[in-house]
Amino acid sequence: MKACDLGPLAYRDGLALQEALVQARASGETGDWLLFPEHPPVLTVGRGASEGSLKADPAMLDRLGIELFEVARGGDITWHGPGQLVGYTILDLDARGRDLHRFLRQLEETIEAALHEFGIVGHTVPGRTGVWVDDAKICSIGIAVRRWVSYHGFALNVAPDLGFFDLIHPCGLRGIRMTSIADLKREAAPTLDQVRRVVARELAAHLGHDELEWVSPEEAWKFVDRAREMAESR
Repeated sequence: MKACDLGPLAYRDGLALQEALVQARASGETGDWLLFPEHPPVLTVGRGASEGSLKADPAMLDRLGIELFEVARGGDITWHGPGQLVGYTILDLDARGRDLHRFLRQLEETIEAALHEFGIVGHTVPGRTGVWVDDAKICSIGIAVRRWVSYHGFALNVAPDLGFFDLIHPCGLRGIRMTSIADLKREAAPTLDQVRRVVARELAAHLGHDELEWVSPEEAWKFVDRAREMAESR
């Protein structure tokens, strides 16, 4: 599996990169990928969105400079932004028995194992996808699948401004509290890069990959260039 720290990235560019890699993975041009973008503040609305999950009006979002995207993943509404570890999982699920529920459990187990590395006990809640610490949610998960290749993924709160979650009912759940690694560990909190490395290692292990190769963003973006060239030649 290849892992890539993409650095700061506009959300719409992240969507384009995922689209290109899903196409390449489905056609066998590349292997599995784990992408780590750092998005500016953005709200994304999944296929399972419920009415009233967005509490802020358009004027407030415009004032705060927050874009709103409707996306193909499962789940409701969530926030992405600085201090959050977003992971996009471009994986062949055909080779894993086409079992979406098992894959979601593997993502949850990955996050729990990574949190344990930093002295945090995470757990799941029956009927609610994601990872929790006590009664607060620390990681949201939502995936999409095309030609049995997964995309989208997870969002782990490392050290974000949790106030942004006041704009929504996170994941469509009323009355829940969001937390973060920094909120729990204070001065002993790890850096975003430390968490990124541990999560990547744990995901590779949970998926049965013997190798985890970190590559440059350029290696990922070449698939976008290739997809554009193919589209133009048609």
